[in-house]
Amino acid sequence: MKTDLVITDPRYVPPTNPGAFDRILLHFINDPRDLPIAYLLLGYALTTYPAAFAVFWFGNAWLGLGYFLAHFAIHQDRCILMLHNTSHRVLFKPNYRILNSYIPWVMGAFFGEPGIGYFSHHMGMHHPENNLETDLSTTMPYRRDSFLHFLVYFTKFMLTTGISLPIYLKAHKRGSLWWRTLLGEFGFYAACAIGLWLAPVGTLFVFVLPFLAVRFLMMWGNWGQHAFVDGSRPGNCYVNSLTCINTRYNRRCFNDGYHIGHHLKANRHFSDLPGDLERNVETYIREGAIVFDGIDFFQVSLYLFLGRYDWLARHYVALDGKPRSEHEIIEHLRSRTTPIHREATAVAA
Repeated sequence: MKTDLVITDPRYVPPTNPGAFDRILLHFINDPRDLPIAYLLLGYALTTYPAAFAVFWFGNAWLGLGYFLAHFAIHQDRCILMLHNTSHRVLFKPNYRILNSYIPWVMGAFFGEPGIGYFSHHMGMHHPENNLETDLSTTMPYRRDSFLHFLVYFTKFMLTTGISLPIYLKAHKRGSLWWRTLLGEFGFYAACAIGLWLAPVGTLFVFVLPFLAVRFLMMWGNWGQHAFVDGSRPGNCYVNSLTCINTRYNRRCFNDGYHIGHHLKANRHFSDLPGDLERNVETYIREGAIVFDGIDFFQVSLYLFLGRYDWLARHYVALDGKPRSEHEIIEHLRSRTTPIHREATAVAA
């Protein structure tokens, strides 16, 4: 347990004296704090596309495996969170708005998020439903310290979301999102089916494996983000989400660990998240928020599956500064991972 809140995660201050290339990129983007994202887009184009072309050209499985592993280690996590941030805040200026479609429709296929499926799920469904019963990815009905329950959760997502998400979007009148989601999702499936016939090695390592890996990891991460839910207040963002500070993941992935702050204000810029926690720590204390120091969502899920509440307790931050025994922390955490089933009347209310 830690009794002091010391945040070392990056604040992403724009350069005061931008270099010549910085100025070129800043000409295209809305917010100078998004300069790291612009550099990520450029670096991705210069490395991933030529490497993917080589895998298709040579059709060598070992080359394909090397590409997949290198891509996963260098780009995968950062690209997902780049997509996340640009879904909430438009990256390019109005004069270059066509470039905003490049990220999901072109780049996304290479890191496992084809079309606008991510945008539709995250913006059109997850944030409005806030992990409650009507959220297609809700964690509430599951034992969140059970790997078996997670496998059921993941299997349901893989088998049903391709259809249930467009149905949800159409029923909730989310404009054209429903048919554009269908087009992107099943267009990708069709392209992969043809690709596996014509160029199996390239299609497998460049498109299919990243797609499967990302779907699994997205659900693993969402499980950790919404693992500790207060059953008496499941719609309260302070107690249906958690925050992870001071991690390598935050340094690489635009402070994604601040999930409470993100759900409280979905379009908050990633550079503002650490300061928001510091400014509002008294509210976090009053509401009973859970904050971990030094571990990320993926580790949270892993520790839960292993039953290692004691490991979680070591990283638990007592925001009010009051010492607690390991037993007290474990019992508190365990009470927030039990399945939550509410009556239909409660949902309607």
